[in-house]
Amino acid sequence: MPPMESRSEVAAVILAAGLGRRFGGPKAGARLHGQTLLVHAVALARSAGLKRVIAVVPGAVDVPVDVVAVVNPNPERGLSSSLQVGIGAVPPGMAALVLLVDQPTLAAESLAAVLAARGTRPILAAESGGRLAPPVLLESEAFPVVATLAGDIGLRDVFRRNPELVHAVSVPEHAPDIDTADDLARLEAG
Repeated sequence: MPPMESRSEVAAVILAAGLGRRFGGPKAGARLHGQTLLVHAVALARSAGLKRVIAVVPGAVDVPVDVVAVVNPNPERGLSSSLQVGIGAVPPGMAALVLLVDQPTLAAESLAAVLAARGTRPILAAESGGRLAPPVLLESEAFPVVATLAGDIGLRDVFRRNPELVHAVSVPEHAPDIDTADDLARLEAG
C-alpha cells in the first residue's frame, strides 16, 4: 500500500440509502426538530469544515443544493452497497469521512478527533467501550478494501480482517442509531 496522503482534502460521505425496515421506510427524509435527518448529517459535516458532502440516497429524497447526491440503485444489498456507491463518488485523491444519516446526535468532537488523527493509518475509526463505529475516515489508499464488502455489515468486516490498517480514535461515547420510529420520537421529545 502506498504511503498515506494525510494532507489531502476530505469529503463527507453520508450513508442515507437504507431501506429502514425497522423504521418503516427510508430515514433520510424523517424529521427531527423540523429538519430532515439528512439535513442534520450535512450540518454536522459542515461543522467539521468539510466542503464536499456526498449523500448516498435511495432515490427520491430532497437533498440540500450544496450536496452531491448519488443514488444507490440496489439498497436491498445492504450497507456495503451504499458504502461502495459513496466511496465511488469521492473525487480522486480525496479521503472520505463516513457518516450515517441515522446518528443526528453524533458529537462534533468525535469528528474532530478522527480528523485530527490523520496520518496514523489509512483507516481511522471512533472507538468507545471497545467498539469501533462511525465516524470512520478512509484515506484514498484504503478505498479498495470497500470493494471487498458484501451484505449489511458496513465496515465492521474491514476492521476485523485488516486490523493493521485501522487506528482506533478514542471518543467518550458513540451516538445511538435511530433504528425505529420510537427511537426518533424519544429523541424528538428529549
